[in-house]
Amino acid sequence: MQESLSKASPLSDPSRWAMRWSNFQRRYAPYIFISPFFILFLIFGLYPSLFSLYMSFQAWTPSDGWGRWKFVGLENYAFTLTDPMFWRSMWNTVWLGVFSGLPQHLIAIPLAFVIHMVLSRFKTFVTAVYFLPYITSSVAIALIFNTLFATHNGVINLVIAHLNTWPLLGALLPDQNINWFTSANIKYALAVVVVWQFTGWNTLLYLSAIQAIPKDLYEAAAVDGASRWQQFRYITLPLLRPMMFFAVSLTIIGNMQLFEQPFVLLNGGASAATPGGQTATMYMYRTAFEWLEMGTAASIAWILFVFIGILTYLNHLVFGRAARGGD
Repeated sequence: MQESLSKASPLSDPSRWAMRWSNFQRRYAPYIFISPFFILFLIFGLYPSLFSLYMSFQAWTPSDGWGRWKFVGLENYAFTLTDPMFWRSMWNTVWLGVFSGLPQHLIAIPLAFVIHMVLSRFKTFVTAVYFLPYITSSVAIALIFNTLFATHNGVINLVIAHLNTWPLLGALLPDQNINWFTSANIKYALAVVVVWQFTGWNTLLYLSAIQAIPKDLYEAAAVDGASRWQQFRYITLPLLRPMMFFAVSLTIIGNMQLFEQPFVLLNGGASAATPGGQTATMYMYRTAFEWLEMGTAASIAWILFVFIGILTYLNHLVFGRAARGGD
């Protein structure tokens, strides 16, 4: 009997290890699978953010050598908040946020409604076309518009010159070619680029929200004699407010961080000749890599972070109640 038990004991070892392995998989495998995200987030997300916060209280330039920090407290923040160039860049950023952000939604909402109601048979093709600008490289788009806005051979100036021959438009349009890359005009060119690139993305967001609206509401409204405009005004718009909150929040965050488009259109960044095109992120870039003031650049980043948070909260006050299901 003892001999038989001793012979059976080796057979029990594999089953014991299999049970342990099964318990290990059940307990720890999910954490192992999600750990790459958290590891990458800690290395490339949280650590750089905390390090930039630490740097914002230091005075340091790369020429000083690594580790030669000098604690200056809130001096970097005080300098930034009293710097006229910073406030000029913030004004440019807010201007672009309004005049490139607002048209995106004013175009995207009715366009999504038209696609849903009129172009439903071609919805797949149309949505793919409108999504293309969003997935295209911002640098490539800026390079294309750099050519379109060229002073002498640009397509936009050629179109304006052609429209100038029309009797009604001739008095409203300039007689000479427009130099879009001057400080006074660059913001208009940037607004056109941003609107063209991101309107399609917002259209898809609103289209997905419209598709979630029950068709019974539109059918009942049609039976009651409501026109397409009335359906859009009294059904679509009120039910789109939660999506408006989400889409406008993304627009605020994106427009306050515009960098690639103005950087490429201005051939490497704003200079003293074109301060009208310098956004807050471009000013931060120049502070860090042109003037090598890393502490000041870090303070600009955190001031911009707070400013974006304030704007997002104000947007929440406008649309947040509807997003939570309020009236």
